[in-house]
Amino acid sequence: MTDPIADMLTRIRNAQMVRKSEVIMPYSKLKLSILELLAKEGWIKSVEKVEPTDTKNVKLKKNDTQNGRFITLLVKLKYKNKKTPHITNLKRISKPGRRVYVSKEEIPIVLNGKGSSVISTSKGLLTDSGARKDKIGGEVICQIY
Repeated sequence: MTDPIADMLTRIRNAQMVRKSEVIMPYSKLKLSILELLAKEGWIKSVEKVEPTDTKNVKLKKNDTQNGRFITLLVKLKYKNKKTPHITNLKRISKPGRRVYVSKEEIPIVLNGKGSSVISTSKGLLTDSGARKDKIGGEVICQIY
C-alpha cells in the first residue's frame, strides 16, 4: 500500500456510508495519533488499539506485527441522529506524490472554522486552530468537516 493514511480515511468514509458503528484497520503510530486527535476534537467517538490473543488463524504480514502479534485499530464512529454521520467530508491534502506544506500565516481555515485540518508540525500532530495558537506551520495531512 502506497498511502496508508488515505486508506484509513477511505475506510472511515465507506463505513459511514453504510452506517457502521465501528471500523477496524491496521495499526500504525501515525494513524493512531491522527485518530486520537479526531476523537479529542469530537469527530469520532473513540479509537482503541486492539491486540488479539489468538493469532494462529490470522495470516501475518511483516508490517502488521509488533512483538509477533497482529495489532489493529478499532474506531467507533459518531452519528448525529443515528442516520446522519457526524463527518460530512474527509479529504486527504498532502499525498506521497505531492506534499503540501504551509507556514503559520497560510494555515487553511476549513468551512469558516466549523471544520478542522490535521497538521504535522515539529511539535507533533495539531489541528489548524492549535497550530495557529502555537504560531507554527507544517504539513497539512487532511481536512475534515
